[in-house]
Amino acid sequence: MFRYRLFEERLAWLEKDEGGFDQFTQSYQSYGVQRQLSGGLLFREWAPGAHALFLTGDFNAWEKLSNPFTPKAFGKWELSLPPKADGSPAIQHLSKLKLMIQTKDGEYLFRISPWAKYVTKTLDSVTYDWIHWDPPHPYKHQHQRPLRPRCLRIYEAHVGIASPREEIASYKNFTLDVLPRVKDLGYNCIQLMAVLEHAYYASFGYQVTNFFAASSRFGTPDDLKALVDEAHSLGITVLLDMVHSHASSNTEDGLNHFDGTDSCFFHAGSRGEHSHWGSRLFNYGSWEVSRFLLSNLRWWVDEYGFDGFRFDGVTSMLYHHHGIGVSFSGSYSDYFGMHVDEDAVVHLMLSNYTLHKLYPECITIAEDVSGMPGLCRLIQEGGLGFDYRLAMAIPDKWIQILKEVKDEDWDMWNIVHTLTNRRRGEDSICYAESHDQALVGDKSLAFWLMDKEMYTNMSALIAMTPVIDRGMQLHKLIRLLTHSLGGEGYLNFMGNEFGHPEWLDFPRKGNNESYRYARRQFNLVDTEHLRYRQLYVFDRDMNHAEDKYGWLSSGLAVVSTLDQADKVIVFERAKLLFIFNFHPSISYSHYRVAVQHAGKYKILLNSDEVQYGGHGRIQQNAEFCSEPLAFRNRPNSFLIYIPCRSALVLANEDHDYDH
Repeated sequence: MFRYRLFEERLAWLEKDEGGFDQFTQSYQSYGVQRQLSGGLLFREWAPGAHALFLTGDFNAWEKLSNPFTPKAFGKWELSLPPKADGSPAIQHLSKLKLMIQTKDGEYLFRISPWAKYVTKTLDSVTYDWIHWDPPHPYKHQHQRPLRPRCLRIYEAHVGIASPREEIASYKNFTLDVLPRVKDLGYNCIQLMAVLEHAYYASFGYQVTNFFAASSRFGTPDDLKALVDEAHSLGITVLLDMVHSHASSNTEDGLNHFDGTDSCFFHAGSRGEHSHWGSRLFNYGSWEVSRFLLSNLRWWVDEYGFDGFRFDGVTSMLYHHHGIGVSFSGSYSDYFGMHVDEDAVVHLMLSNYTLHKLYPECITIAEDVSGMPGLCRLIQEGGLGFDYRLAMAIPDKWIQILKEVKDEDWDMWNIVHTLTNRRRGEDSICYAESHDQALVGDKSLAFWLMDKEMYTNMSALIAMTPVIDRGMQLHKLIRLLTHSLGGEGYLNFMGNEFGHPEWLDFPRKGNNESYRYARRQFNLVDTEHLRYRQLYVFDRDMNHAEDKYGWLSSGLAVVSTLDQADKVIVFERAKLLFIFNFHPSISYSHYRVAVQHAGKYKILLNSDEVQYGGHGRIQQNAEFCSEPLAFRNRPNSFLIYIPCRSALVLANEDHDYDH
């Protein structure tokens, strides 16, 4: 329990020395710029390496040195600006501001406050500007947060690409056009990427420059608040992709060298540099870094109404080697030793403690490829306190199979092993593909399956070619098998539910700043005669079936049939029967399947339905009565027809699924 003792010590210090844990983690109310009851403005910054600080901007005609800060203890600086004669604040809403840092070498540097709430960039500018955000009528949320979902079905989304048009889409567009689609599809949670401001659009939001500012390229802070509010009105939980694993190396509009030194928020020297990402690494043992990052979490919950976080790059945080060039064998020596960054471990424990103690319904998800034990166990058990971990091996397995293995050689045992091989007592979010598989240099599942034929042969008005037929059927089977067997939550990246063609590539010099591939072509699914619509409908009905029967929260599945020669997988979960036939050409007319509970079974979901792009080889109203014939260690069984490349989900009509 060494880690737990370190956590307890850090927590006790915060309670003792900072006026309480609650106050410390709400430092966004005392740092940056704060309007006082008098109408005056108080500015507070932490810049321990600075010789002097000044505030300049529109309010003082950009006089660089006319408004100096007063030095305080522990590297803090404060400046008070009284209100104007009419009682209004000295700085107007939407005014431009800059901090002027004088280094100990006498150099003057323009900087943006780390606590800045809004930054923007003009087309003719290289860097972002700090904009004073203090609207006279702040946005007020109208809708309560939805209850925490019993079964988490996540729609991973990027606001900027959420339009078929070749442009940067907006928060308003997402609210009006995408949220209704998410609701229709049966997802009960959205996970928003690239919200924290990032100067480089093509970084996908993973090179954060301004941690308290919502990206202005998509709209205003109020536009984002309205998005979250509308999602809540639809019963949709909203998670934020949180990047506390590193920060952009930008200086003028980022945190790097904020006070003129390389060790303000980050480790000094090479330890503060991520060799693969070209970014800066936080010093998690620093008191003020803890203040900044923990307050950052609370800011997004309190101010914007987010319901939780997906923590990016957790593997990089956990280890001094950041996972670079390391293979994790599963041995405990991989996870415990001098190579583990205990400061980062304690920081993650504090992050989860903060969120779960103050917001009991909050959801936290860890992106970790290492398999760190206890990542999703309670802090008092010595765990790190996350609710879920991403099952990152699953999408890699599907891509590896599609790239390297012939259909007739698919290894059913290996597939099931990958889907079920997770730490017991630690919940996982499973997914067949995420944004990683859609990025340029890789392909989505649909593109691996159907490639260039997606451009010419996706019309439902013509017969399916062999390539489209194979792709349509396997796309459904892969996603349903992952959804039903792979975890305790499910995730899909926007557009992949309908087999979005092509890859994802943000505008950059290498593609002549093109937006052609930085978009989601929802117009394809809105065209009734295209087969994209059929994949969309299957995904929708799959989610609605899960919503009714709750297999994600029902515990582990019991696999009864795993036949390598037949390419058949059969299992029970949530008292439902799942049947998959992956054979490319052989259908089975009298295939015996085992069930635990006797009764009459009816088809709940059938991938071979014509409306899903199937062949309609099974009567949808067919009924299957079990017989007391023991089979594969189950007391009951029955015979069923399972066509090639098809999947069935059956419910027991004699079972009361509502109780």
